[in-house]
Amino acid sequence: MNHSIYSADRSTHLKIVVVALVAGIAVAGLGITARTGSDEGLTQAARVIKADKPVVITSSNASLVR
Repeated sequence: MNHSIYSADRSTHLKIVVVALVAGIAVAGLGITARTGSDEGLTQAARVIKADKPVVITSSNASLVR
């Protein structure tokens, strides 16, 4: 028995790909069910804010003369 991936035959490579694919699907499915299954009223609604007059915001304390 050779334990190298380089000298493995075609069926061994196929088994590795299938196991990796199944594991990836399982992890993705688990993540989707965990995300949608734990909805305990923590959803947020978007608020619409209409534009008003332009406002200038600066980080300095100097007064602005126009």
